[in-house]
Amino acid sequence: MRRAQNGDDEAGGWPERDAADAPRGVVARAADSLDLERARFFLWAPVCLGAGVAAYFALPREPNIVAAFAPLGIALAIRFATRRGSLASVLINALLLACAGLAIAKARVDSVAAPVLQKPMRNVEVAGVVLQAESRGGKGQRLTIAVATLGSLPQHERPARVRIRTLSDGPRVNPGDRVRLKATLAAPAKPALPGAFDYARTAWFERIGGVGYAFAKPVIEQRGGDLPLAQSAQRAIQSVRADIATRVREALPGETGAIATALITGERGGISAETNEAFKDSGLFHILSISGLHMVVMAGAVFYLVRLLLAAFPALALRLPIKKIAALAGIAAAFAYLALSGGAFATVRAAITILIMFVAVLLDRPALAMRNVALSAFVILAIYPESLFDAGFQMSFAAVTALVAAYEGVNRVLRRREAPGPIRRGIEFFAGIVASTLIASIAVA
Repeated sequence: MRRAQNGDDEAGGWPERDAADAPRGVVARAADSLDLERARFFLWAPVCLGAGVAAYFALPREPNIVAAFAPLGIALAIRFATRRGSLASVLINALLLACAGLAIAKARVDSVAAPVLQKPMRNVEVAGVVLQAESRGGKGQRLTIAVATLGSLPQHERPARVRIRTLSDGPRVNPGDRVRLKATLAAPAKPALPGAFDYARTAWFERIGGVGYAFAKPVIEQRGGDLPLAQSAQRAIQSVRADIATRVREALPGETGAIATALITGERGGISAETNEAFKDSGLFHILSISGLHMVVMAGAVFYLVRLLLAAFPALALRLPIKKIAALAGIAAAFAYLALSGGAFATVRAAITILIMFVAVLLDRPALAMRNVALSAFVILAIYPESLFDAGFQMSFAAVTALVAAYEGVNRVLRRREAPGPIRRGIEFFAGIVASTLIASIAVA
């Protein structure tokens, strides 16, 4: 652009421009805008990765391993051949993440692959080691069994795990016990309606190839026994969970104890159908499933109390990084709660998210930042790509993303003004609660 020799032009005081300057100005402004957004590009990383995961599950047929990883190799080659910092490199990075999502989903599916029953089997003998035993409120147990033998099925047709509901009261079965029982089994159910919950897909990633029930009492062939280290640790945790559930039910009989047990150990079998329906009708059924809300309350309470306790001693508060110590205590508490709650998928997802938030505190970074939300989603999708289709994952991140975005916007405004008085702080506190509820409700709607 050049300025006229006589200053501004007569039309309105604007400087003269060459005809070629206009498109160049548009491109320059677009490049400047893109450069300003560069720090926020990472927020799109889980979106691109999730697009690749969705593309894999939308394929009409199962691709072989070469077809699934070939796009990733091609995208990598193009990425290395593209100049860094250009718009093309940004688009190639997005394509690279999408191809990585497709490859990760394929690798995850193949890593958990196990046979699934091809037809129902009635009154078939099942033998194996109990991996998980869930109480059903005095009406038997739900057993997840690592199958050793299943009728006359050969190994290549035999499911790795089955889940059986025992319908009669018998001896209490614990994880690690070797049992034998006769059961009626079938393949995990597919969606009843298009777009409905796909239990068969969930069971596939848990390596469960058959589900059913047993009227006969299970025969315990061996209590405990020598197990690998991982299974021994799992058996110990399950034993602690069972003891906690028993003590809670003794102290709080009835529905109160059943709900308390669900909130502590994750076992919901003791809650009656009427109570479950009441929670569903009120829109509060998610409270019974240990996930982000419970993890934040528990780990956040530990973080706050440890920091408060250390701050009460000036000698410690002035010499030690008490905030970081409290964050480490919060991490330990989160994983302890994860173990006691049974390690359900929603709880694992919440533990990963809270871990990233506390690590941000350890690194002197803001914990409530959109980048941390994106990082949490990215890590979860990279480890468990199937979580993309989990309603809890979708609603949790919709709500958290909206809340953090609103928090960042409000925080920018509040930083520019003077500190409010106590009355105004009280009003803002309650207004924040109402606003948070509305924002989260709109986001998940």
